[in-house]
Amino acid sequence: MNVQVLFHDSCFDGAASAAVFTRFYRERVRPDARFSYRGLSHQAGGAAIDPAVFTGDENVIVDFRYSQDARLTWWFDHHVSAFQQPGDEAHFRADTSGHKFHDAHRKSCTVYLADVARERFGWDPSPLKELLHWAEIIDGALFPNPEMAVALEEPALRIMTVLEANKDPSLIPQVIERMQTDSLAAIATSPLIATPLAPLLERHRQHIELVRAKARYENGVVSFDLADEGVDSLNKFIAYALYPEARYTLWVGQGPSRAKVSLGSNPWRPQERRHDLAAIASRYGGGGHPVVAAISFKSGELARARSAWTEILSELSA
Repeated sequence: MNVQVLFHDSCFDGAASAAVFTRFYRERVRPDARFSYRGLSHQAGGAAIDPAVFTGDENVIVDFRYSQDARLTWWFDHHVSAFQQPGDEAHFRADTSGHKFHDAHRKSCTVYLADVARERFGWDPSPLKELLHWAEIIDGALFPNPEMAVALEEPALRIMTVLEANKDPSLIPQVIERMQTDSLAAIATSPLIATPLAPLLERHRQHIELVRAKARYENGVVSFDLADEGVDSLNKFIAYALYPEARYTLWVGQGPSRAKVSLGSNPWRPQERRHDLAAIASRYGGGGHPVVAAISFKSGELARARSAWTEILSELSA
């Protein structure tokens, strides 16, 4: 039995969800199954998942949007924007397999998946309690303060940093395998994480200074443009460490393969959020959660990304 696990790429919650599903499946469904892993990324305009990715005898998606493909046999997601294509939600509601699950109110897909596996299938997730604990903190932004999220001293946050910057398709599958049995400290100090981490920490320090220099705070919104600096990914909590009074952060960036607009609300001031960020992002083909979302544009579409950034800034600042 070949099980293809498709997960939200470059994401701690995506990798942790894949690890939890694998251990659950081995222990409660097929102990002799062979697993392969492939990351899925959001495409410009909210394009559907490529049918070519469904190559297993069983095909699983965790922490990523729905697909109506008949070869999809298991699905777990917690994003409000899970149903992107016409007919997606109706197709999901009509499913009778008992293997597809969605709850947009859950903080992390990892803990949601573990809860479903325990309640529906009698699986014991307690050996993975450390992984579950940190997936909930990271994806739910449950840090006690922004300084902890920016300092990156905890093993889980160091793993997160490498996963979010990763461009090597072979790295995250190795992390997923180790997450099933190893402590986060052992993973974080292994060459798998420690080697790529060192330059990333230096780049993180540079990002802090870039945001400090480029950010503008007005009407509750921290906004900045890092496209000319070639940045399309950074620690989303930097702005709140610099501007703890901010209600939202909104920035535009550009990398080798995409332009991107990122939207966030301050998790330490939740009472001040007045907008559904996922709903705003969905108007431009993006998605996410009501409290954090993003929009990807094709390479060469920086002008469109900047236009969206300007429009959204006006809306959040009003």
